[in-house]
Amino acid sequence: MLRFAANIGSAHIKRLFSDPFLERFDRAAAAGFEAVEFPEPYGEGVRAIQAALTRNGLRQVQFNLPWDDHAAGEVGIANNPRRRVEFRDGVSRALEIADQLGCPRLLCHVGITLPDVPLEAQRVSVAENLRYAAEQSARAGVRILVEPLDPVDVPGFLLPTMVAAVRLLDEVGHENLRILCDVYHLQRAGGNLTETILANRPDRALRDR
Repeated sequence: MLRFAANIGSAHIKRLFSDPFLERFDRAAAAGFEAVEFPEPYGEGVRAIQAALTRNGLRQVQFNLPWDDHAAGEVGIANNPRRRVEFRDGVSRALEIADQLGCPRLLCHVGITLPDVPLEAQRVSVAENLRYAAEQSARAGVRILVEPLDPVDVPGFLLPTMVAAVRLLDEVGHENLRILCDVYHLQRAGGNLTETILANRPDRALRDR
């Protein structure tokens, strides 16, 4: 059975509704949703978010690890070997908030390709950081997700396709790491949604790619 969560922090929601962030929880509940997600809780009061969830009977199902200055075009820092300590501090911070909000999933955007860092070094950095995040999160009972973002909307993103995401999971090799399958990005990255999804189910994924 399909279950839906309202993304109350997306750019689309911000354009549609001018409600202050905390009032969007009320709007989501009034629309019949039982769960919400949003990119970042870091600029908001966690206690206020808890209160908004509680008064509406909502569950927080997901938010992102810190992705740094998104307004300036950054979409994660996992690929930057110079920011390893910052990434790990972000994991700790996110897990603390996830515990407070009862949130079972954290999304890690791996980053935009850095022109001044060898590509292989960036891939190694992503794998090492994700392995660390998956291990720390497993101890807390929280799942780590990665999401392919298509090259049309997010040029230079280091994880542009489902094939790249599957290869990354194989490389990291941790049971607590999963793929967030956003069909919008899959379609923009190449289409063939049914074939792509079926080919990459956990019991049918092609491990020799």
